Amino acid sequence: MTERAPTFYFPAPRTQKFCSQCGSPLTRMVPPDDNRQRDVCEHCGAIHYQNPRNVVGVLPVWEDKILLCRRAIEPRYNTWTLPAGFMELGETTAHGAVRETDEEAGVQIELGPLYTVIDVPHAEQVHFFYLAKVLDPGLNPGPETLEAGYFAAHEIPWEELSFRTVITTLEHYLHDKKNGVFPIHHYSVPHPLPKG
Repeated sequence: MTERAPTFYFPAPRTQKFCSQCGSPLTRMVPPDDNRQRDVCEHCGAIHYQNPRNVVGVLPVWEDKILLCRRAIEPRYNTWTLPAGFMELGETTAHGAVRETDEEAGVQIELGPLYTVIDVPHAEQVHFFYLAKVLDPGLNPGPETLEAGYFAAHEIPWEELSFRTVITTLEHYLHDKKNGVFPIHHYSVPHPLPKG
C-alpha cells in the first residue's frame, strides 16, 4: 500500500457499484416489501443493506485528570479526542473500546459503565463511550495519535476538540462529577451547520 500524507482522507464509499455475490452491476431501487432505496442486484437478487457504523471509545481518568489523544489522522487531524474508533466485526462495544484505547494511547484501563450513547444520523453512526479508570499512567501512543496526555478540567483544550460527541461526553462528565452520579446519557447530535 502506498504511504499517504497525514492529511490524506478518503473513506470507502457507502454504496457499491457491483454485487459482491455475483459481480453484476447494482441498481438503486426500493425492493418489494421494503420502504427504502437499497442497492439491489437484479441478476442474482441480492439486496445490499447499509447500516449505521458503531464508534466505541472511553473517557479514561487518572487521578482526576482525563486522558486525551491528539489525532494523527483525518478527519480532524491535529485535534484532541477521547480514545475511540470504529467497532470491528466479532467485537462487543466494550471489547472495541478497550482495544481502541490500547491502540491510540497505549494505556491499560479498567473499563467502567457505559456512559454516553450518541446517535449521529447525518454521519450514519452511533457513538458509545464508556467511563474508564487508568491503571498505570504510562502512555505509548500508536500511529493514529500524535501525542496523548492527561488534562485537569480547567486544562481541556475545548477549542481544539475533534468531534461534538467528544465535547458533549466531556460536558456531561464534568457536570455529573459535581454530583458524583454518572447516569447513562442517550441523545442525538444535530446535523452540522454549513460553513460560510
